[in-house]
Amino acid sequence: MEFADLDLSKDYTYADYLKWQFNERLELIKGKIFKMSPAPSAIHQWVSGVIFNNLFNYLKGKPCKVFSAPFDVRLSRLINDKQVSTVVQPDICVICAPAKIDKRGCLGAPDIVVEILSPGNNKTELQNKYEAYEEAGVSEYWIIHPSEKTFLSYILTDGQFQASRLLTAGDEVTTPLLPGFTLNLTEVFENEIFNED
Repeated sequence: MEFADLDLSKDYTYADYLKWQFNERLELIKGKIFKMSPAPSAIHQWVSGVIFNNLFNYLKGKPCKVFSAPFDVRLSRLINDKQVSTVVQPDICVICAPAKIDKRGCLGAPDIVVEILSPGNNKTELQNKYEAYEEAGVSEYWIIHPSEKTFLSYILTDGQFQASRLLTAGDEVTTPLLPGFTLNLTEVFENEIFNED
């Protein structure tokens, strides 16, 4: 079966997703298939690397773990793979409940999800992910926009995301989920690759 053979109007589950052997990277959001962007740009990889490295170093010896894409996150409160209709591969996620981590990735909501936007992200995908993360109970959803050099976080409050103020180079990111953690956005956004055409 080829990717082109899939009926994109149909709803799929994680059980279907496990059967696919495509070259393309896919995400399943509320049963709908979204093709992921081609290989990330150098800027995307730089931003991801800086954030992952900061989180990894902070979390050494702590119960929370950090993972980077490709890493399947199955958003469901159910254990049955036939019931899971959302499988995403966030750029980075932090998981503080070891029971959610298994050999296939994460089952349930990570504590922090980090998405780094690229030109290939479409509005439907972004809206669906926002809703899926909110519904699943992701505590913090960080969105980084490399071309605009901005950082926005959504904090889950009473079951709904509340946006933080927009941060940029010169600002520092902190979170009550990781006491003492600081991410310097100048380190994230100030690199010579940002100045190349």
